Parts: sequence; C-alpha cells; structure tokens
Amino acid sequence: MRLSDRVARIDPFYVMECAKRADEIARSAVCDPAQGGRRMIYLNIGEPDFGASPAVREAAARFTTAGRIPYTQANGLTTLRQRLSDWYRDTQHLDIAPERIVITAGASAALQLACLALFQAGDEVLMPDPSYPCNRHFVAAVDATPVLIPSTPEQRFQLDIGHLRQHWNARSRGVLLASPSNPTGTSIEPEELARIHAFVRERGGVTIVDEIYQSLGYDRRFARSALALGDDVVSINSFSKYFGMTGWRLGWLVLPEAMITPVEKLAQNLYICPSTIAQQAALACFEPTSLDEYERRREELRRRRDLVVPALDAMGLPVPVMPDGAFYAWADASGTGLSSWDLCMDLMQHAQVALTPGRDFGPAFGERFLRLSFASGMDDLREALARIRVRLDQLKTRSTASAA
Repeated sequence: MRLSDRVARIDPFYVMECAKRADEIARSAVCDPAQGGRRMIYLNIGEPDFGASPAVREAAARFTTAGRIPYTQANGLTTLRQRLSDWYRDTQHLDIAPERIVITAGASAALQLACLALFQAGDEVLMPDPSYPCNRHFVAAVDATPVLIPSTPEQRFQLDIGHLRQHWNARSRGVLLASPSNPTGTSIEPEELARIHAFVRERGGVTIVDEIYQSLGYDRRFARSALALGDDVVSINSFSKYFGMTGWRLGWLVLPEAMITPVEKLAQNLYICPSTIAQQAALACFEPTSLDEYERRREELRRRRDLVVPALDAMGLPVPVMPDGAFYAWADASGTGLSSWDLCMDLMQHAQVALTPGRDFGPAFGERFLRLSFASGMDDLREALARIRVRLDQLKTRSTASAA
C-alpha cells in the first residue's frame, strides 16, 4: 500500500513507546509480588492524578441519564463559550468575546485546526528546542516546515527575540510557542513575549501560544495570558490539565475574528463537533466549588515540585531552570555517563520507575535531558525518588569498579 509522504515526516511519539515498554516490564517477573517484585511507578505521562472534579462527574451523569445526546454547533456550546469568556474576564481581566472562542476535541484538535487554517507548503514555523513533539508534527502534517531552534537554560529553554532576528526569513510564517512549556515547565518572560509578538506582527506573521498549562503556574510573574498582547494572538487551551479532564478530550481556541469562520468550516468537516457529553460536563468546571478545588490542586502540585526538584539536584540529576508551571522537571542526566534514553530504560528495568527520555522533545538536548512528571501523588514521588537514588548509586559504584 502506498502511503503519503507526510507520514514519513512524522516521528514516532517516544513518550508512548516508552509507556508501552514500561507496561511490558510491569507485567514481567520484576513487578510480580509473588516473585518478590514491586510495582511500576509511572512518572512518564503528563496526566494529573486528580481527575475531573465531583461537580463535573455529576453533571455528566445527569446529562447522560436524561436521554438524547445531540450534536452541538461545530464551534461548541454557546453556554460553554460564554463561561470561558466570563472566566477570562474574572481571572485575566480580559474582554474575550465568546464568538472568538472555539471549543475543540482537545488541544490537539485546536492545534490541528490552527495549523490547517494558517500554514501550507513552503511556510516555516519557528519554535524552541526543546518543545512538545506533537506541536512540530502538526506543522509538518500540513506540509509546512517546523524550524526547531536550540534554546538554552539561560533563555529558559524558550525562544527570545535574538532567535527570531537570526532565523526569520522570507518563508517564515509565524511562531508556535508554549508557556509554560512541556517538557521544561518554564514560561516566557512577559517582556520577551511582548517583543516576540511585536516582531512577528511587524512582519505579517502569526503568534500561536499553547497555554494549556497557563493556569497551573506557581509564579505570579507569568500569570498573564498571551491574549493580553492583542486580538491577533492565537491561544490554544485545554480542559485536560488545570481542569483535570484528560480523557474527556476537550479543549478550545481563542482566535482573531478573521479566523472564526474558516476554522468553523474546518471543524464541521473534520469532526462535526466536540463531545456533547464532555461539553455539558465542562460547564460545571466554573462552579465555585470546582474552582476552589482546582486552586487546591495547583498548590498541591507546587508542593510536589518543591519535593522533586531539590531531590533530583541532590542525586546528580540537576534541573537547571526551576519549573514555574505545569508538572514537569527537565533534568540533566549527563552526569550519569548514560544517555537519557539508556538511563530511562535502565530505571524502568532496575528501579521500576518510568520516566521520559528527552528524545521526543528535540535533538538539541534529547540525549542529555529527561523529563519527570510530578503529577503523581506524594507517596509515589517519595518512593520513586528513593528508588532512583539507590539505582544511581549502584550505577556509580559499577562505573567506579570498571574504571579501576
């Protein structure tokens, strides 16, 4: 069977490949309690352990028992778009018309719609290395070219205006940023983001900002949405992370007015509409009890970060930039003498801890850094950190003995 050329341009999603390997080990003798094994601790996937709030689950149950579940508009429920508009007003003091908000089948669908509407063959889209792999693959899937620019700890692993001045050319169509970022948990300095946006705007380009972790921030310096920069910013967001609705597959776009009708046309043809059940349930995200719960969870994630980062530093896996948002620690494994891939495979097998090697997130640091997700509970994190420390000591002892 002949496949399209674009399939060859999409790399495997190594996060999921590693997850499959972790599951294989979890089913093997090393994790079998009857044979003295211990369970696998998964710190590899970016999924909060909290789940949807009680009000959301109850709303879904009420709606499904009521009977008929119809399609909604392709752009989503009018009531949900209004709730999001109110939420931006209350949390960001931004006047975002509900007509500019498009509900999507997860942030992935939002990114696909934005890329389809904006990019085509011959276009280049600038983004940092490291960055979330699917972002560049969405660009490649519409036959445009993602341009990964190595970004250092001094740059918070983010693009800056210097990068744009160096790499922007006649083919450049825009930038695709994430703040906070997956895998680093770092945000773009507000003044730098403003400079980037002004630069791109002056050249007729588009600024797309993935803000799915924006509400999971721990530093007020980065609390402002990129939407404050102007109505021409395209913002990608999701109910998965802050609102804990990962498997419900619900996200949204905030668009410039000129993009609303084109994106609606694409959504109508690609998937008709987002899940009606998920949309009806998501209305309960904005109830006061739910919002209070999300804030408690955010503070719990801060506590987890403050446990994990110093512990990694102490065991020789330094995190060069403290994550100010999300739930990831981007740790330097080079001091172990192993690539991040080999170290993660070793830790899965011998410590029964699943982490994510950096290979997915770009070539600049892929073999050097690994990602730990602290979206799991404190007991699991403490146990995992203890196991990692023991295994690193064993590897160090073995290396010293070999050298002797």
